[in-house]
Amino acid sequence: QVQVVESGGGLVQAGGSLRLSCVASERFFRYYAMGWFRQAPGKEREFVAAIRWILDDTYYSDSVKGRFTISRDNTKTTLYLQMNNLKPDDTAIYYCAALLRVGQLQNPPEYNIWGRGTQVTVSS
Repeated sequence: QVQVVESGGGLVQAGGSLRLSCVASERFFRYYAMGWFRQAPGKEREFVAAIRWILDDTYYSDSVKGRFTISRDNTKTTLYLQMNNLKPDDTAIYYCAALLRVGQLQNPPEYNIWGRGTQVTVSS
């Protein structure tokens, strides 16, 4: 079974940067899209960013647009999320997920494969 594993989380001060990575156990090329989601304590899991593999286009939530960048490497096994100008409201567990078929990129139940998440904490 395909697995994805996130890394790169940590503690950072407001205004700082982190880069998250998501490594898959197989190449992503057969997937429709990959996405990043986050969940803060007491809140629902929310969409952060997504990339459609064949079209290579990207989508962002309004709360991170202009600060976060989703990208992939050419080997199609690693997904990244570059996070700049971090804010305390960005504090959450960040999850990488794979969407195998055409679906709504912003909707968590559409995704088929999930990692265990990596904690991002932004101090004020």
